[in-house]
Amino acid sequence: MALATSLNDLVNSVKQDVINWRRYLHENPELSFEEKETSQFVYEKLQSFGNLEVSRPTETSVVARLIGQASGKVIAFRADMDALPILEENDFEFASKNKGVMHACGHDGHTAMLLGAAKILSQMKDDINGEVRFIFQHAEELPPGGAQEMVDAGVMDGVDEIVGLHLMSLLPKGKIGIGYGPITANADTFEIKIHGRGSHASQPENAIDPVAIGSQVVANLQHIVSRNTDPIERLVISVTQFHGGTANNVIPQSVELGGTVRSFNPEIRNNAPKLMKKIIKGVTEAHGASYELDYQFGYASVNNDENVTRKMEEMIEEVFGKDYIEYPPAAMGGEDFSAFLTKAPGCFIPVGAGNKEKGITAPHHHPKFTVDEDSLEDGVKILVNAPFKLLK
Repeated sequence: MALATSLNDLVNSVKQDVINWRRYLHENPELSFEEKETSQFVYEKLQSFGNLEVSRPTETSVVARLIGQASGKVIAFRADMDALPILEENDFEFASKNKGVMHACGHDGHTAMLLGAAKILSQMKDDINGEVRFIFQHAEELPPGGAQEMVDAGVMDGVDEIVGLHLMSLLPKGKIGIGYGPITANADTFEIKIHGRGSHASQPENAIDPVAIGSQVVANLQHIVSRNTDPIERLVISVTQFHGGTANNVIPQSVELGGTVRSFNPEIRNNAPKLMKKIIKGVTEAHGASYELDYQFGYASVNNDENVTRKMEEMIEEVFGKDYIEYPPAAMGGEDFSAFLTKAPGCFIPVGAGNKEKGITAPHHHPKFTVDEDSLEDGVKILVNAPFKLLK
């Protein structure tokens, strides 16, 4: 308890730094694979802390290693750094200066929290038995994602356990989520091209109308969920794009559709594109059209390890109290943190960052998204206390 109290005092001492870093990053967002200024900012901050071995495993990512005085396990923490192609509608003084680019998912906070933890832990080298590795990842938002690139670059070599945090605006500040097993879905994408025959809109009998055919494809794809899948299993097929046509009086030659498939069960995941192909083929052939289907398997489900999750739950209860802990259901969102879990067991933890009283209620990827900055302190507390639990 004495150590936790001391660590919490140290967290309080860097709280304003963490808020300032988050605001700087929020004001200067960069898209996936373009995080050059962001990664340089992180690199320079880490270098200034001392006692850290700082490297650039890819062009826009950063890793820092804190090697303790005594040998022991290697634990890693991950923060993602990229922003989204969204036009911000907040009127903060630190609102995005890069028009059409916005931190609308909390990655600015993730980066700031991990910097805060690195600043504190870098001065506790003599108290560390083992190694703490700080992973600042690029390109979480854009498949194939930065996590796999970093794994391929060797950042997980030797790591025994890994932890990631995610600020959640729909979870209130003062709550921390704990989940065992799958907590995010497999996240796959698809593109469909339907080729028909164009015509003047006043003479539809001369056309093979890809718009009408595409509409039937959209409707029939939902039968995979409602009629081809066990209702106990979770599956989402969402068509999110439908492009075609150039004029109101012209039936186009072709249309393009796109969307996403979310699942948890590996068998259902692998079966989804087969069922989609069967339906698309049947509908298009029935009307004399042809099709192309490009199906991409994306991020795998994040599966929290029971042992690591239990230790983190115990630590959070010790530091924050049992009332802080919630057990939210698995989310259908995707996360490339799963790539790190192919190399070591780990735990991904949602941190409450919403606050209705402050008007912080916008969902993730929304132009008015933000987080309660008081939640940043909660995240740093988790990160600085975790090594002394996991390295035992």
